[in-house]
Order: sequence, then structure tokens, then C-alpha cells
Amino acid sequence: MRVLVTGATGFIGGAVVDALIAHGHEPVPAVRDVAAARRRWPLLQAVQADFMRDLHPADWVPRLAGIDAVVNAVGILRENRRQTFAALHSAAPRALFAACVDAGVSRVVQVSALGADDRARSRYHLSKREADRFLATLPLRATVVQPSVVFAPEGASARAFLTMAALPITALPGGGVQRLAPVHLDDVVEVILRSLESEVSPALIEAAGGECVTLRGYLAHLRHQLGLGPLRVVAVPMPIVRSGAHLMAHVPGSMVDPETVAMLERGNCAPAAAFAAFMGRPPRAVATFIAPREAGALRQRAQLQWLLPLLRLSIAAVWILTAFVSVFAYPIEASLDLLARSGIHGALGPAALYGSAALDLLLGILMLLPINRRPLYIVQMLLIVGYTAVISVALPEFWRHPYGPLLKNLPILAALLALHQLENTRRMKSVSVQ
Repeated sequence: MRVLVTGATGFIGGAVVDALIAHGHEPVPAVRDVAAARRRWPLLQAVQADFMRDLHPADWVPRLAGIDAVVNAVGILRENRRQTFAALHSAAPRALFAACVDAGVSRVVQVSALGADDRARSRYHLSKREADRFLATLPLRATVVQPSVVFAPEGASARAFLTMAALPITALPGGGVQRLAPVHLDDVVEVILRSLESEVSPALIEAAGGECVTLRGYLAHLRHQLGLGPLRVVAVPMPIVRSGAHLMAHVPGSMVDPETVAMLERGNCAPAAAFAAFMGRPPRAVATFIAPREAGALRQRAQLQWLLPLLRLSIAAVWILTAFVSVFAYPIEASLDLLARSGIHGALGPAALYGSAALDLLLGILMLLPINRRPLYIVQMLLIVGYTAVISVALPEFWRHPYGPLLKNLPILAALLALHQLENTRRMKSVSVQ
């Protein structure tokens, strides 16, 4: 079959494309970034599609020429000015499904979400439900697959859960009593392929794992598979979580907002019997999500997910607090005397003092921003090496100071070098899987 896969460079969509190739089918990735799709699958003929603009059946009919089936795997957890639930989850999919009728494409699999039902309250679930129900009204052989929380090491939500599991102490909303039925990506992809290949498939498949566990229990499973000790939890009262969610909604890249908290509180479980029957086997157990051969690498990655931000935060604090101490806490006269002994006299002294404090403050703030920090690490290393050299010549006694003010520059330099190298490596890996 030639299968048009929308959202092909996403988490589930990418896995579907790979599985279609492995099963001898010809996937046609329909993506916004065709270049990214070609880098990942050089032998496939990707087509350009934009769910924010392709909102009419006529936009899709030309793309469906020679297509036997469609898998829609487009989805976002939080919307922004460039991507909205109304367009990506509802308007564009409905246009695509209507175009399938016009183009004679009878097989359609819609990847929705568990919870897009009569009890839905979030805009995420409601927008998914609109497309699901519209698809059900069309004369198509259609299946709606509604996954629960999907696990695979490369998934964004899985990385977040693995990071939480790897923390020495994990703060959980309400202690982590919320219930979910995690499902492995391999099972979700298998049921999508079965829906495409089977002569008869259910109209709705709730792809939930075989175990309904608490959030705390899920993290404990992951932590055990990572080879770490028992999970230690601090319960955060839900009123504080809900208030914090309003603040986190304004943080770029955050997956937390009032609606995601409400979805977590609602829970994400469903009976797995029909799902298992269609696959012909039980869903993969949570306790087997991480293969032993993968545990070491995943453990290291999960630990770096929180250790690297902690290291950046500590270095940012050094710069910011140094600026504060230089201007407000340490006697100005003493600072000017040190500058004079280093060769900076007269009016240049205050300018150097306040200028360096401003630079320190700027470096600290930049360390906290979501920017490409690799050039910033180099600037900091050069600055530290420079002023260490100057002080070594003008004030060599600081090497013999019992508090080691210059000696402490050595681990800071090592930390900056580590951040530069690790961030560079992680960026290259990110580019390689797009």
C-alpha cells in the first residue's frame, strides 16, 4: 500500500513510517518540513503539508493521487500562536478526511487521544474529539486509535517521566496519586498497522496499557528499570500545583498549564481487553518498558536532563551573585584598591568595577535564557582565563589565599567545558533524528 502519513516527523508518525517500510509498504510522509523528512528517509518521496493552512478538502485531494490509505498522526499537547488545536486537531484533519472521500481513499487511521470522549473538558481532547466524530460520519473504512500515555525513550513525555524518575527526590502533584495506563509505542504502532492491513478493524481502539497505575507507581517502575534506588517523593498540594500551572503556562517550552494539570487529575485509563484482542496478545507490561541493554544509556541521559540544568543554574548564580556582591556587599574602596594594584587607576576604577559587574549580571541572565548557549560558554571560559591571568600577575597572593578564590576557577572552567561539549553532542543527536 501507498500510505500518506501526516505528522511523519513526529513521535508516533515517525515510528509509523519506519514500521510501514519494514512491512513492505510505501509510506508518503506529508510534513511541513520536507527537508527534515528527506534527511531521515532519503529514499521516500515526502510531500509538503501544513495543517495550519490546509483547511479545505481541495487542499488535500491532489496529495491523495495514487494513495491507498491515510494515517493522521498530527498532534500537539499545548498550542501557541503558530499552532492551534482548532486547526491541527480539528479543521485540517476534517478537511483531509473529506478529501479522502472525494479522492476514493477508503482506509483511514486517525491517531487521537484517550480521553477524547463525552467527558472531555480540555481543548486538547475536545479538538481531537471533533475530528474523531466527523470521521465516524464518513463512508470510509476508518479506525480511531486513542492512545494513553505513550512510552518510548525518544518521546518527549517519556523523557520527562524518565527525568522525574531519575531525580534524587521527586516532587509530585498530590503525591502522584493520579492514575494512568501507559502503553508502549511499539504496541500503538502495531495496532495502527493492523488497522491498515486488516479487512475488518474496530471503529475505535482505546490503546491503553494492561495496568492502570498511579503516576507515582509508574515513576517507581521506570526508576527500578533504570537501575536506581527506591523512588523518594515529596507531595505538592494540588492547590499549589494548580496555581503554579498558571505561571508555567507562560514559560516557553513548558508542557504544564491548567488544562494539562486537569487532564492529569482526570486520569488516563481504559480497559485493555479489546486492544489486546485486536493485537492478539496482551499489551507490553510497564515493568518491561526498558530493555536491560538500554538501561545504562537511558539512566545517564535521564540524569543529565536534570544535572545539566542544575549546573547551568549554579554557574548563573555565581555570575549574578558576584555582580551583587561587587556593587552592594563588598566595600567599594577595597575593590577600587584591588583594581589600582592591578594597574587600573583613577576614573577608570569605578568604570571597570561597575562595567564588570554589569557584564557578570548579563552573563548570569543569559545562562537562564532558552538560547544557543555554546558561544556563551566559550565567552565565559575566555573571560575567566583572562582575569585569572591578570590576577596571577598583579595579585599572585590570591593563589595562596586559604579560601582559594582563584583555585575555584578550575572546576568552573571544567564545568563550562563539560556544558559546552555535552550541549553540542545533544544538539547534534537532536538534528540527526529529525
